Amino acid sequence: MIKLSQAHVLGTIIAYLLGIFIVPLVIYYSKKKHLVDVPNERKIHHGDISRLGGVAIWLSVVLTFLFLVLLSYYPKGQGLSAIIVGGSLMFLMGLVDDLFCLNAKFKLFIQVAVATIVILLGVRIDVLYNPFGDPISLGFMSYPITLLWIVGITNAINFIDGIDGLAGSIVSISAIAIGIVSLVLAPATSINALIAFILMGAMCSFLTFNYNPAKIFMGDSGALYAGFLLATLSITGIVNVSNGYTMYLPILILAVPLMDVVYSSFRRMLKGTSPFVADSEHIHHKLLHAGYKQDKIVILLSTFSLICAILSIIVVSTRSKFIIITLSLIGVLIILNVVSKLIKKQEPKE
Repeated sequence: MIKLSQAHVLGTIIAYLLGIFIVPLVIYYSKKKHLVDVPNERKIHHGDISRLGGVAIWLSVVLTFLFLVLLSYYPKGQGLSAIIVGGSLMFLMGLVDDLFCLNAKFKLFIQVAVATIVILLGVRIDVLYNPFGDPISLGFMSYPITLLWIVGITNAINFIDGIDGLAGSIVSISAIAIGIVSLVLAPATSINALIAFILMGAMCSFLTFNYNPAKIFMGDSGALYAGFLLATLSITGIVNVSNGYTMYLPILILAVPLMDVVYSSFRRMLKGTSPFVADSEHIHHKLLHAGYKQDKIVILLSTFSLICAILSIIVVSTRSKFIIITLSLIGVLIILNVVSKLIKKQEPKE
C-alpha cells in the first residue's frame, strides 16, 4: 500500500513553485550574459536558447530539501549524504561543462570519481537476486557493477536530452515511479521517495519552459544531476531494500534511457569512437530522420516510459508470477513491434 506523507506532498509542491519562479530568472540571466546554446550542424533548435536549466533544477531540489529539513522533515535513510553531496558534485561538473565545454575523457574521469565517493559512502549493490537458487553475493564485483550502473544511468539521461521536453518527461515519469515503488517496498524508509518526489516537482516546473519550442535547455548540469539522482535512488530505494525479483525493477523503470545508452555505446565502440562523444544517431534522432516531429517523439517515448513505470508499480504491488511473466511477454512483443516498424520506415525508398 502506498503511504504518502505530508513531506512528500509538500516537497513536490514547493519544488514546483520554486522552479516556476527560478527558471525565468535563469533564462533572463543566461541571455544577459550570453550563456546560450548556439545552433550547429548536430543540433536541431533555432535561435540562442539558455543552456543553464540545470541551475534551476538543482536549486529547486536543494532549496526544497533544506526547507523541509528546517521543518523537521528529515528522514533517515541509507546513502542520504552521498546522494545529496554526490548529486551536487555531478551538477557542478555539468555546469562547468556547459560553460567551458570539457573534454569527454575528463568528464568520464570526474563521473567515475564522484560515483566512487558515493559507493564508499554506502550506496552500492552488494547482492543480486537469483531465481534459481541462493542470492548472489557480489563481493569485489560490487564496485564495478555499481559504478557501471551509476555512470551509465547518469549518462543515459544526458544522451536522451536531444529534443525539447524529452529528457524532462522521462525523468519526471521515472522519478515518480521510483518514489512510489520505494514507498511500496519499504514504507518505513521514505528518504528515497521524498527526494524522488522533489525531483519530479522541480522537473515539472522546468518542463513548463522546455516543451517545444523550448525557452531553456536542461544542459549537462541538469541531465547529469537528474541521471545521478535516478541512479542512486534506484539503488537505495529499490535494489537494496528488495529481497527478490523486484530489485530489478529499475531496469524496467529506466528502460527508455537504458535502451538508448546501450545502443549508442555499442554503436560508437564498433565505430572505434568513445561511447561518450556526442553524435546525432540516438533513438530520438532516428525518429526525427524517419519523419516524426519533436512533439510526437516526446509523446511516443514518454508513453513507452509511462507504460514501463505503470508495469513496475503493478509488479511491486502483486506477487503473482503469472501476471509478471505475462506483462513481461507483452512488453517484449510491443518493443519488437515498434522497433521493427521504425526500422522499416528508416529503410530508403527505391
